[in-house]
Amino acid sequence: MAQPLVVKKDDDLDEEEYYSPFLGIEKGAVLQEARVFHDPQLDARRCCQVITKLLYLLNQGDTFTKVEATEVFFATTKLFQSKDAGLRRMVYLMIKELSPSADEVIIVTSSLMKDMNSKTDMYRANAIRVLCRIIDSTLLTQIERYLKQAIVDKNPVVASAALVSGIYLLQTSPEVVKRWSNEVQEAVQSRSALVQFHALALLHQIRQNDRLAVSKLVTSLTRGSVRSPLAQCLLIRYTSQVIRESNMNSQGGDRPFFDFLESCLRNKAEMVILEAAKAITELNGVTSQELTPAITVLQLFLSSSKPVLRFAAVRTLNKVASTHPLAVTNCNIDMESLISDQNRSIATLAITTLLKTGNESSVDRLMKQMTNFMSDIADEFKIVVVEAIRSLCLKFPLKYRSLMNFLSNILREEGGFEYKKAIVDSIIILIRDIPDAKESGLFHLCEFIEDCEFTYLSTQILHFLGNEGPKTADPSKYIRYIYNRVILENATVRASAVSTLAKFGALVDSLKPRIFVLLRRCLFDGDDEVRDRATLYLKLLGGEATVGETEKDVHEFLFGSLDIPLVNLETSLRNYEPSEAPFDISSVSRETKSQPLAEKKATGKKPTGPASALSGPVPTVDASYEKLLSSIPEFTGFGKLFKSSAPVELTEAETEYSVNVVKHIYNGHVVLQYNCTNTIPEQLLEEVVVFVDASEADEFSEAASKPLRSLPYDSPGQTFVAFEKPEGVPATGKFSNILKFIVKEVDPTTGEADDDGVEDEYQLEDLEIVSADYMLKVGVSNFRNAWESMDPESERVDEYGLGVRESLAEAVNAVISILGMQPCEGTDVVPSNSRSHTCLLSGVFVGNVKVLVRLSFGLSGPKEVAMKLAVRSDDPEISDKIHEIVANG
Repeated sequence: MAQPLVVKKDDDLDEEEYYSPFLGIEKGAVLQEARVFHDPQLDARRCCQVITKLLYLLNQGDTFTKVEATEVFFATTKLFQSKDAGLRRMVYLMIKELSPSADEVIIVTSSLMKDMNSKTDMYRANAIRVLCRIIDSTLLTQIERYLKQAIVDKNPVVASAALVSGIYLLQTSPEVVKRWSNEVQEAVQSRSALVQFHALALLHQIRQNDRLAVSKLVTSLTRGSVRSPLAQCLLIRYTSQVIRESNMNSQGGDRPFFDFLESCLRNKAEMVILEAAKAITELNGVTSQELTPAITVLQLFLSSSKPVLRFAAVRTLNKVASTHPLAVTNCNIDMESLISDQNRSIATLAITTLLKTGNESSVDRLMKQMTNFMSDIADEFKIVVVEAIRSLCLKFPLKYRSLMNFLSNILREEGGFEYKKAIVDSIIILIRDIPDAKESGLFHLCEFIEDCEFTYLSTQILHFLGNEGPKTADPSKYIRYIYNRVILENATVRASAVSTLAKFGALVDSLKPRIFVLLRRCLFDGDDEVRDRATLYLKLLGGEATVGETEKDVHEFLFGSLDIPLVNLETSLRNYEPSEAPFDISSVSRETKSQPLAEKKATGKKPTGPASALSGPVPTVDASYEKLLSSIPEFTGFGKLFKSSAPVELTEAETEYSVNVVKHIYNGHVVLQYNCTNTIPEQLLEEVVVFVDASEADEFSEAASKPLRSLPYDSPGQTFVAFEKPEGVPATGKFSNILKFIVKEVDPTTGEADDDGVEDEYQLEDLEIVSADYMLKVGVSNFRNAWESMDPESERVDEYGLGVRESLAEAVNAVISILGMQPCEGTDVVPSNSRSHTCLLSGVFVGNVKVLVRLSFGLSGPKEVAMKLAVRSDDPEISDKIHEIVANG
């Protein structure tokens, strides 16, 4: 017997508390209760309660053994003798959940088929659903005739059950279901909303692999035969799919079926209007003219009394604002009223949309509105707002003061770790990308660590302060904040503070005596890590320690990144056997293991940490690359490394050998670093080298190479090939690559390789060196000031015809890609339906030559794009070269 619902009256609060009727039930006791199924006189109500408990246990994750499941199944089949309609429905549910095996199905098949032909429609519908879930393909052919009849049945419950069963059977017996097309086509014309919805879903699934058939289906149904709102939503989605595919296969022209989507905006059903508006906003290359009717209906929903409509509208507008901010500006007044909406999800989406669509003049007003707003929302919403503010600040660098002050104010308020980390990361990014914001940003971070409860954030800020603080006009003002951490914090933060003090002492000579005094006080700290660091840094700064021959080596020790992956270092230390020979850190592999494919995809997501400088400069040179290359004698005469590219994959995923290449650019040389991984456990590769054919790169000549002696299984290694090129010239060309090696078989039991090997080779993908490889993306906070400070004599101006382009945005992105420069002040975003646009770019050309570019685009005809290019740089010859790159691109 199910436990009764317990209701407890609280005299003080006058509220009712409800407890689950299934509280504390056990599988063994319920299985004992299931014996009532065998009673000669069945109690329908009692049997329903027991089945409810069994279903609850199954849905909570309890599993029945084979014997238990069989006993329950056979007992449940006995309940078919009851005429109680409620119990019969519970029996259907129980059989479906138990999923009987093939030899047990035959026992209930006759009862279910009898119910399928019953005069009671409820029995028929449920019997169809259960039968289709438990039968195999052979039995399906026997009942196919009944299912076809059920699809066109006058009762919508029966017809809908048959159609849903068809959707399920399409996965297991597609050939059978495809023979029902005529009946399903007839069901699409049904007057029942649910039948029409299910019929359209099944018909589309039957034809989904035939693009022409789907197009014909959409063409026939968009003429107005679909009345069900649910079916109309489906039809809108299928129409959007056809539009996308037709745009991919055709060049320009009117969009097919767009009139249908626009007509759906005038539908009586709100769900259809929203679906149509969403479909229009998600079309590829949608114009402002096409967006206008969709934006208009969404704007009306913003003032709806229903929260779900307000949420759906503002969420859609939020997505549109990322690509077409000007199209959404008409809704700003309505969205400002939503900032005070009781639903915090709606309010958050409204404020982030306003931040995307706002201009410089509206920033201060938005900040005032958000002050009260932030205290009323949860941390997860606050993080979204913080990220939007960071993007806005990078878009309008001149407004950094008000935005930075807002971030510092909310940093002092209550909040969880993720929220505080998002704010700190944002401030760090703004400091890095907006030079004028450094002083105020560092001051805000110093104030925060005075009362920071998160060790991770304190150490992160101290590390950043150690790198940036000594470069400010008055580094001494930060010492007090840092030393307070030595006095007041836990051991981890104290150790980090000691390292930061040492960095100030190494870079600021005037502070060195004061740093010595503070570090000596740390020698008496209670933690051994703090004492050891203080001792080491005192020796280093005093010149007593031997970490190198010059002061530069000391700075490298303090500020240089550890170019050895910690995982590799840990593995080497574990494998080290104590002996008279000391541990040699140079023997540790400096290459990280290649990421699995899933991780590579994951890293493509938008980051939220300091590395995600949305429109800021890319780091100039990876210190680990610079250190690795300088340790190779063949490359020491190449000078200073200018730039290292991102790894370029030369093999497909999950092949026997994984190879990617990093392009290292010097003034007169290019070094190709091939990162190789052997993925075959039974093989050892030796004398691994990449043969590079530079016949299609005339300006390059091979200067040196460094083979890889050994490449065991799953242990990454590198081989290098260096090319000489004319100094300061952005030489380009294509290189074909062949991986050559000696392969030796490895005994899987002993792990030892054979003495004899066989020479083999593996064809890799071609590699191109392009003009953009010689340009560093380095932004400027104020382009106008930077442009005017450049010598006007270095300016070179010319005009170019870019030919036919799909849109102005495509032309802008193409030129940015060719030059490889950093867009400034958000000018890489082209307003929709614009016939002209100005894009500002900045960068540093090989040889450390600063370059600024002003691009003016315009439409000179139908999709004909013309461009005016103005370049200023530190060297007039480089300005000429930029024009050559564009002319040849």
